[in-house]
Amino acid sequence: PMQQQKRQPELVEGNLPVFVFPTELIFYADDQSTHKQVLTLYNPYKFALKFKVLCTTPNKYAVVDATGAVKPQYCVDIVIRHRDVRASYFGVIDKFRLQVSEQSQRKAFGKKDIIATLLPSAKEQQQQKEEEEKRIKEHLAESVFFEQTLCQPENRTASSGPSLLTVFLGIVCIAALMLPTLGEMESLVPLYLHLSVNQKLVAAYVLG
Repeated sequence: PMQQQKRQPELVEGNLPVFVFPTELIFYADDQSTHKQVLTLYNPYKFALKFKVLCTTPNKYAVVDATGAVKPQYCVDIVIRHRDVRASYFGVIDKFRLQVSEQSQRKAFGKKDIIATLLPSAKEQQQQKEEEEKRIKEHLAESVFFEQTLCQPENRTASSGPSLLTVFLGIVCIAALMLPTLGEMESLVPLYLHLSVNQKLVAAYVLG
């Protein structure tokens, strides 16, 4: 009786996590190898589980072992075959529901829904995916570009043109470059205004 009391809260319907992989099945019309898919149900618990697979459109699929049991800390593969591949079903979303319960209980106390979709071609799907990724990248590039152009006017207002100091320095450097170099004897400019090559290089560097 004590054990039953402890366990009772776990047996509330829908509360027990169901571990199944994958949670989405994609069947491709042009690739027969995808018409058969495998769902793996894991049982991490210390008690055995029984399971049942339900479907919104059972006429389209064949489920091998739609009911069964999983031993504690084991897993089981459930094979699902698409048996009605036709163009009118492309893009239609069907659902499978995996219900699990403790083996000694009849009531389902855990469930998980799996989406199933039939698509015309794996290649087309890949192309669409690549195009979508390209669009996203282009959009990101554009948005970064727009952000940059939006930021520029703010920078311009902060410094509205070159400062007086910069202009003065520029004039000094240009004048320095125009003065004769040391060693040029035939010059009208007084000797103290003759600059060395190094001084002129500095002036050119500042200008640059």
